[in-house]
Parts: sequence; C-alpha cells; structure tokens
Amino acid sequence: MLVEDDPIVRAGSEQAFQLADLNVEAFASAELARKHITPGFPGIVISDIRLPGMNGMELLLHIKSIDKDIPVILVTGHGDITMAVQAMRNGAYDFIEKPYSSEQLVEVARRALEARSLMLEVHSLRRQLEGRKGIEATLLGKSPAMQEIRRLILDVADTGADVLIYGDTGTGKEMVAQCLHDYSHRQKNNFVAINCGAIPEAIFESEMFGHESGSFTGASKRQVGKMEFADKGTLFLDEIESLPMSLQVKLLRALQERKIERVGSNELVSVNVRVIAAAKLDLKELSDQQKFRADLYYRLNLIVLTLPPLSERREDIPELFEHFVLQAAARYNRAAPQVSGAQMHKLMAHSWPGNVRELRNIADRFVLGIPGSEDSVLQQSLPEEPLADQVRHFERALIEVELRKHRGNVGPICEALGLPKQTLYHKMQKYQLVAEEYK
Repeated sequence: MLVEDDPIVRAGSEQAFQLADLNVEAFASAELARKHITPGFPGIVISDIRLPGMNGMELLLHIKSIDKDIPVILVTGHGDITMAVQAMRNGAYDFIEKPYSSEQLVEVARRALEARSLMLEVHSLRRQLEGRKGIEATLLGKSPAMQEIRRLILDVADTGADVLIYGDTGTGKEMVAQCLHDYSHRQKNNFVAINCGAIPEAIFESEMFGHESGSFTGASKRQVGKMEFADKGTLFLDEIESLPMSLQVKLLRALQERKIERVGSNELVSVNVRVIAAAKLDLKELSDQQKFRADLYYRLNLIVLTLPPLSERREDIPELFEHFVLQAAARYNRAAPQVSGAQMHKLMAHSWPGNVRELRNIADRFVLGIPGSEDSVLQQSLPEEPLADQVRHFERALIEVELRKHRGNVGPICEALGLPKQTLYHKMQKYQLVAEEYK
C-alpha cells in the first residue's frame, strides 16, 4: 500500500512496483489508505511523512494501534534526522529519503514483505499449536500404544495412587508424569521433579526432606525439602533405579508413612503427596539381583505405565515431526519448511536410539537449516532392507506428507501424487490412513 500526495511521484513508484511484479494499491492521502488497514493485513505500507491532513507519522501510529506487526516504511524529502529517529522509535520498519531510486524502493519493499510474510506464518503456526487441546496436544500420536497410554492416564490421574513409569531415555516419562498431575485434583499445587541420579548422596536427605538451621556446616537457615514442597501436589522421582541402597530405605519410610523428618530435627512433618517414579531398567529384575530394595519396588509398583520406544510406534513419527517443526518455527521466528517424501522416508527408517527427544532435536535443526554431521538422520543413506519394504515405507510416508500438507483434502492429494481417487483410497486403507484425522 503506497500513500503519496504527489501524483507524479505516486505514478512513478506504482510503475516501479508493477515492473518488479509487486501488487500495489496507491492512495493520495492517509485518510483514504487507513480505511483499508485491518488486523492481519497481509502487506506493507509505504507512506510519505508530509501529507495533507493526517501525516505519515500519525498514520504509522494508527497502523500500529491496529496491528503492531504491519511493516511501515516512511518517506521524506527533507532529510529530517530527528524525524527519522522518532519514526523508528514509533515502530517504523525503515525510513528512506527522497530522491530515491526505483531499485532502492523495491529492495526495501521486498525485505519488508518478506518480514511480513514470515510474521504471518509464525502467527499461523502459533494458532495451530494453540488449537491442539487436551491431553492429545501434550502426548501426541495415533498409535494404539499412545492411545492406550492416554486412556490410562485419564483413568488413574485423579485416583491419587502412586505410579511407576517405565521407558527408555527420551520417551517422555516426565511429560507423562506432568499429565498425571495436570489431570488430577492436585493440578493447582506443586509438581516437583527430582532426578535421583543427579543429587549427590551426601546431600540427598537435605534436598529430599529439608534441614533445620545449624544442622550442619553451611546450614544457615531452615530449608524446606522437595517432598514437603510437593505437599498436596506431586513428587516425580526420575531414574529411581540410580538411588543408592542406603537411601532407598529412608525414602521407603517416608513413602509408607507420608511423614518426613528434616535433618537436624526430631519432629515428624506429615505430607500429602502423590509419588510418581520413573525408571529405564526393570526394578523387579534389579530387586531379584539385590540391586534395588524389593520392599521399595512393591511400594512403587501399584500402577505401572510402560512407554514404547519411538521405533515401536513409527506411525506417530510424521505427526510428532510436524508438531516439533511448528514449535521450532514459532520459537525461532522462522518459516516452517516442508518435509519431502524422501526426508520422511529417512525419518521413518531411522532406528531412533534417542527416541522422541532425538526427533525434536532433528526438527529444530531442520527449521534452523543446520546441515548437521555426516550421520544426521536426514543426510544418511537408508539402511539396507528388502525392496518391497523400502517401497512400502516410502509410499506410506509420501501419502502421509500430502495428507498433512493438504489437511486430508483428497482432491489436491490425488493431483499432487498423480493418482486416481480410487487408487488413493485403496492405498490409504492399506496403510490404515484416515483423511479425517488430518483435518
């Protein structure tokens, strides 16, 4: 949108934009132009500062009051440095002086349009992320395993019963624990997470149960422990298997009695806390090997949730990767790149030793355009497997990419893949893909 009261300058600028294949609407006054400015206006505004009636600076402030992200470029023929500084402070995208060349005008406009396009895409990505609601927005995946995990969480979240979560590194154990807290009546109270393997044995009791002033060197004041801080809330004990045997008995007593004793105190403090523990290793096997207390194991082994590794729910990879790409694009203010069918094939074929955490890392690098090392998933060659399996994995990944891109709209998908509708429907049925799930 161009605002210029001089008809000759206005006509010349219009022509420069048209020759550069940029759509332009020109107005002789700010009053005429402002009627067309609405929130979400997809373009930019270039305005002379000195105008009859409302001037360019006033128009800038008006536009910023409607949508602060619309780029406004102000033009003056008077070389007023003070005015330029004030314009930038008021949020102008740029400031150019007359006389200017057509090339300069077009270059500034192109940069502003790119910035506006990126901002609109970021807003769209954030709306998509915000549109995902409920537990499905936190624990993504349509695989039977994830559907069962979500069902179990909602079923037991409000019981208050202690939970034991099994899962490899990166499968999302803390996220599951957070969901158990968020969907319970304890949600307004503290969720306290402790990595049992990260706290030195010498200070574990002080960290877990708290201490009194003067109870040991350096204890200058009373400290509330993690367990007391989680009162009426949830205590999450991650990597419980790494807790030394000497400390397991002390934790067991606190869990059984729901009472703690601060270091340096003889007074018992009652705590109402829900305990969720997580482990990578089978605690029953460890207890059989006398590496984990059997009584603590049975105390924790009330409700058990087992998270599958990503390699066992590959059908969730496209949705998870799309979600992480959208998150990364919104976080870094970058455009969300489209993943190709070949790239999705590589993602589907990868072994995923780092599970969901590794996938998130790759999505971040994908958005940032960081090429990665030679063993990067999106650069490595595909593992050798029978041709039929390669074709099947690639075909499914390619169809799912198009389903997501076109939000389950079969017409454009058929056009993109060059397939008749009947053939597409047959293949979707073969791979258990449902168009409605992508809308």
